[in-house]
Amino acid sequence: MRGALENDVVMVRRACRRRLTALVTGVRRALCACLWARPAVRTHANGTGGDLLRSRPQLLAENALLRQQLLVLRRRVTRPAVTRADRALLVPLVGRVRAWRQALLLVRPETLLRWHRAGFCALWRRKSRPGPGRPPLPAETIALIRRMAGENPLRGAERIRGALGKLGLRAAKRTIQTYLRGQRAPRPRGQTWATFLRNHAPDIWACDFLPVTDLRLRPLFAYFVSGLGSRRVVHVGVTRHPTDAWVAQQLREATPFEEGPRFLIRDNDSKYGAQFDQVAAASGIGTLRTPIRAPRANGTCERFLGSARRECLDHVLVLGERHLRRVLHEHVAYFNQERPHQGIGQATPEPPPAAMRNRAGPVRARPVLGGLHHSYQRAV
Repeated sequence: MRGALENDVVMVRRACRRRLTALVTGVRRALCACLWARPAVRTHANGTGGDLLRSRPQLLAENALLRQQLLVLRRRVTRPAVTRADRALLVPLVGRVRAWRQALLLVRPETLLRWHRAGFCALWRRKSRPGPGRPPLPAETIALIRRMAGENPLRGAERIRGALGKLGLRAAKRTIQTYLRGQRAPRPRGQTWATFLRNHAPDIWACDFLPVTDLRLRPLFAYFVSGLGSRRVVHVGVTRHPTDAWVAQQLREATPFEEGPRFLIRDNDSKYGAQFDQVAAASGIGTLRTPIRAPRANGTCERFLGSARRECLDHVLVLGERHLRRVLHEHVAYFNQERPHQGIGQATPEPPPAAMRNRAGPVRARPVLGGLHHSYQRAV
């Protein structure tokens, strides 16, 4: 009898233990599912004491917030999926609850704020959506605009707009210009910049210095004056001491018998002093100073200086002032009489006479600068 009773007690204990284990497992699973969203208020007494100090609208709003979150929890998922309707209801309810951070159970406060910002952006994106705009012009009106433009080439968009107004048709000036773009060729507004330069280049000269170092590492200065129209080098001078008086004398030698340009382009070098300006004014030449650090303002002369270095001085050891003067004079003669230039249509600054070009005979080469270049002419 005692043994049977003990067996019944053991079986009851085992049954109770199994039920308790199942209960604990269920509670643990529920806690694992919702522990990350626990409210901040952990005791019933603290929550009740705080509720006594709140107003009725606050309590009603918080109850509605909690009720909505409980409805979401009833779906029995590990991480509850919040729909758009839930978001649309949670965000305005939070605005009615003062302690909404403590009342949130499902999501973090940062998530709710992100929903609010997304809703704000969506609202103003919808309000800022462009409207339908102006109604398009009828096809008959567009055809009439193009007809008026073709029959009246001197009329602009404003005059066509006035003609349409007389017919009872309304159209904006910009709308008319839109339909005129492909119908008319652009009006010539005067001569082009290339034409302007071509017309005034024969009356403009340019001058500049080219520093050179001789064999003994002593500085030399070559002074060039060239014409912009023909690309001809008018004058070349060499010195070791380029003073104001020397530069003024070079200008006198470059303009004999009062033959000179109307304007002379130069830079802001201190070598151009008062004497140089006096000689230029006495010869009726206006000096044009280039801007500081703007070599393109004197581009033709700068290009010649680069050609003189690449085609002559980079291949010659300069022994002294007389040697540099002889080399440059020979190079300038070749540059003016034999070297073709792209800027003037592959012609030379000093073209040979027609009799020299049209005569027949074998072609002979004449060396220039010791064979650095060659000049080709037909033999007599």
